[in-house]
Amino acid sequence: MLTANAGAIMLLDDPHHDMKPPVQPRRVIVQKYGGSSVADVEKLGRVADRVAATRRAGFDVVVVVSAMGKTTDGLMTLAREVASQAEGNGDPPRRALDMLVSTGERVSMSLLSIAIQARGLGAISFTGSQSGIITNDRHFDARIIEVRPHRIEDELARGRVVIVAGYQGMSYRREITTLGRGGTDTTAVALAAALGAERCEIYSDVDGVYSADPRAVREAAHLPEVDYETLQELAESGAKVVCAQAVEWARRSGVAIFARSTFEPIVEGEEPRQTIVRRFAPPEEPRARAVTKDDAVALLETTGEALASVLGCLAPHGVPVREVWSAGDDAPARVLVSLRNAPEFGRAEAELVTRGGVMVRRDVTMVSVVGAGLGERSESLLAFQRHLQDEDVLVWTTSPLRMSALLVSDDVDALVAELHDAFVA
Repeated sequence: MLTANAGAIMLLDDPHHDMKPPVQPRRVIVQKYGGSSVADVEKLGRVADRVAATRRAGFDVVVVVSAMGKTTDGLMTLAREVASQAEGNGDPPRRALDMLVSTGERVSMSLLSIAIQARGLGAISFTGSQSGIITNDRHFDARIIEVRPHRIEDELARGRVVIVAGYQGMSYRREITTLGRGGTDTTAVALAAALGAERCEIYSDVDGVYSADPRAVREAAHLPEVDYETLQELAESGAKVVCAQAVEWARRSGVAIFARSTFEPIVEGEEPRQTIVRRFAPPEEPRARAVTKDDAVALLETTGEALASVLGCLAPHGVPVREVWSAGDDAPARVLVSLRNAPEFGRAEAELVTRGGVMVRRDVTMVSVVGAGLGERSESLLAFQRHLQDEDVLVWTTSPLRMSALLVSDDVDALVAELHDAFVA
């Protein structure tokens, strides 16, 4: 049916006359830059150039930043100095630490926003709470429980680059919280999942994942691809490329992680050297992928009968427990704790020493060989034991993805290199 109105002809029966053109999905990339990447004004400028290049390539960009350089370490040192006054024990309260250390990322996000705008692009910066990062009510090593990125989506729709302060969020009680060491990685991956990003690019001062720390093992090999499970095991065993909690977020949500170096030159049309982390088919044969060490641990030695008391002392101070070895009330018991996110370990240690019956050792290191199927093969376990026979090994343990030894050594790097030659090279 045709009708005329003010000189216009309209087809009323056309079922498509009022349909809007389909909305094209937004192509979002989340980029995370660590402290070494934004350590000074010159490096901030390089990051701004990289962000601008990504935006001009047609992507919406969300940037997650850490504090500049060693800012967080400096703030932690300052907090401990203040806490040591008036006969204090040097362990600052967790809530006060969150209020303090969360300021570092706010400086970075603000300066990067200024740098990007100076390059002619629209940009806006948000804190973790403004970005919709909702956490549980635990201070200093909170867990993200929900992401509500509505403000980020609104600003991306306006054509702006969004810069987010990493490592922080807001609890459901509206408290400022931080996510523990490596928490900026977790912020980036969680946002990538919530925004449906094409990928999450993790930039640092290394160009991906290696089979060992290249500063300690000269023959360490670059790994172009790693599956989620292996990288998570590496991170939990001491590798520092990507935070273990971030890898867990990526595994659950299917977000691909591209681990790159901030300082790799930008060459148009060429992919940089990188490690891609995503889901791959399991290998047909078990193989070692990397060797790691973790010296940010402490060992508590007690009896099985006192184990419950020891764990009860650690819990109120939020000390993360890595492993427990116990064979009953009448046998010795050992508890391995992580010191990475344990600002109140000194208080717990003092309580344990006062109670008696507990020996605290900080002279230990966990050395691990990581790879699918390793801990299930007797051949691998026998070879691992042979390389440990001259070491002061306190305990060794296995899982399907890992063989680990807790030991005391004057030259852990030499052992790591030896294990790398035997299992990886």
